[in-house]
Amino acid sequence: MTTGVAEKEGGVTLEHLRKRMAEFAKERDWDQFHSPRNLLLALVGEVGELSEIFQWKGEVPRGLPDWKDEEKQHLGEELSDVLLYLVRLSDICGIDLGKAALHKLELNAIKYPVMLSKGSSKKYTQINAADNDIGNRGATGISNSDSSKSNTGV
Repeated sequence: MTTGVAEKEGGVTLEHLRKRMAEFAKERDWDQFHSPRNLLLALVGEVGELSEIFQWKGEVPRGLPDWKDEEKQHLGEELSDVLLYLVRLSDICGIDLGKAALHKLELNAIKYPVMLSKGSSKKYTQINAADNDIGNRGATGISNSDSSKSNTGV
């Protein structure tokens, strides 16, 4: 299955998807329905459908080696629905999604410096608290901060 010119050129850009989604909606006179709220709700619905695919599978290995081709195809369709609604929502809101994503990566690099976060799933507030904790230790090495609080996750 080919997707057109962009595939021949070596990939699909967010800009190409944005234009195709805008054309798709315009041809169907759907712009009238594509308010930020409606698109967000549609996106959330698609994330729900994506979640259902994984709901009872437990943890699955990378590459999904035990999945059937039909399952992988269905996953690709649901991932695509999420991406397409996200691209459309960003377009309707006047956000350059590519630039916003790169900016967010830069912010995350500041929040999660390699030296403090490598190999850790701690949230940035915990990483920074641990870093500050080192500075708060006296000659005894005992922290002056409350280290009993724990919140795992990124």
